[in-house]
Amino acid sequence: GCGMNDSVRHDSLPIVLKVQGLSFAYPGRYLFTDWTHEFVQGITWVQGPNGCGKSTLLKLLGGALNPISGHVAIGTIQAGHKPLAYRQAVFYCGPGPISFDHLSPSEYFGFMRSLYPAIDEEGLAQHVEGFGLHPFLNVPLALLSTGTQRKAWLAMALAAGTRVTLIDEPFNALDVKSLAYLRLALHRCANALSSAWIVASHEDPGAPASHRAILELAAPSP
Repeated sequence: GCGMNDSVRHDSLPIVLKVQGLSFAYPGRYLFTDWTHEFVQGITWVQGPNGCGKSTLLKLLGGALNPISGHVAIGTIQAGHKPLAYRQAVFYCGPGPISFDHLSPSEYFGFMRSLYPAIDEEGLAQHVEGFGLHPFLNVPLALLSTGTQRKAWLAMALAAGTRVTLIDEPFNALDVKSLAYLRLALHRCANALSSAWIVASHEDPGAPASHRAILELAAPSP
């Protein structure tokens, strides 16, 4: 299973997401065995070698995968007991293109508004501007490059207003200008009250040290 050390301790920051006794395996390969962790407000940078379970962990935290045992909770909302309420408290942004690719970015944002009532509309408009999405708002996502699809997904992740935001490899397939904008936006988000930003990345998300923890996942034992 994955080992872990907290390189940075933030005992003063409130806990947003609790994982207790989590176990998960793919056929013939255990990734997590009785794994417990508390994610605090601000950014947690999840690091580790390929195959250590970074992407799997984010899917478990997002409710897209179910653990063999253990539970995940945001405040009093346990993923297993209140799956709908849990899914509304967490936003997941994956490493590839968006799955709703028959929609245009405008239609996708509209669909997300129905799922996430706390969306920050002003923030979303800023992110659309910051990522240079205006020319693409009415083009079906399927016709856009992976990088442009990811910008639409990231804009939504940054604005969703959820207690927990999970972003897997945010810096993949982005141009230099968008990378700079994303780092700035994440920096601002890290200072946002009462939210946890859990970022799995090979690259430093660049958030201020006062608002971040580092979670190091070890390579899985054979």
